[in-house]
Amino acid sequence: MAFDYGTKRIGIAVTDPLQIIATGLDNIHPNNIIEFLKKYLQTEQVERFIVGEPKQMDNTPSQSAIHVKGFVNLLKKTFPETPIEMVDERFTSKMASATIAQSGMNKKNRQNKELVDTISAVILLQSWMDRRLF
Repeated sequence: MAFDYGTKRIGIAVTDPLQIIATGLDNIHPNNIIEFLKKYLQTEQVERFIVGEPKQMDNTPSQSAIHVKGFVNLLKKTFPETPIEMVDERFTSKMASATIAQSGMNKKNRQNKELVDTISAVILLQSWMDRRLF
């Protein structure tokens, strides 16, 4: 399960049991994420959490890194048995926007920030899975 963390919403993606393809699951407000995950984990198996790590072009943490660190600490505290891996999230929002633009959606849907966040989480998870294959 992957998270594109934001202070307004968290994009979430999951993969199939064989870890072949990532798909968007939902967008959740940060205040509701733990309740959402507790419910989800009652019915679904999650091997690990993948969290987007915000970095600047010079590889230093971006301004939002402090919020992501707080989110990761909350995940560790609430779900200590689930491993967490960080993945560089640079350019995921731009790649998500490009993907949406290429999909043929109308302008209103292309500007949907929730959709961008969900697709960003998909890109994070898919890139993590692709890296493991090599």
